[in-house]
Amino acid sequence: MDTRQDDLRRDLDATLQARKELGPEYESELVDSFLARIDARLDARVERRVAERLGPADGYGPTEGYGRPGYGPRRFGRRSATRLPIVSLVLGIPLSAIAAESGGFLGLLVCWGGIVGVNVSSALAERIQEQRGAAAPKSDWDR
Repeated sequence: MDTRQDDLRRDLDATLQARKELGPEYESELVDSFLARIDARLDARVERRVAERLGPADGYGPTEGYGRPGYGPRRFGRRSATRLPIVSLVLGIPLSAIAAESGGFLGLLVCWGGIVGVNVSSALAERIQEQRGAAAPKSDWDR
């Protein structure tokens, strides 16, 4: 807690020093900049507290050490896994009509074969990503 207060005090001192050097005509910009930094710190603190309280069971917060690897707010997770089949079925209706009209039964088979192929490859890719996610080293972007 002292470190955060020291950082805040240093930022305030730097802002006041800049005001002395630049003069009162830049005061509003300096105050806005300082308040923006405080606002960003408060947002980060609130995000941390919300993540601690909600946790990964709610799809929020840290993902290390919980259930399925990579299941969290910044990854795709299960919600996108159900979106592709739903979108495929919705788009499959007009595609079926077009394929049946232009290619007959063979065109219909090719159309649905492509839809099934896309869904199967997506499911396999997600499963492989889950298996590799547990052993893969975390980068700075995952934090």
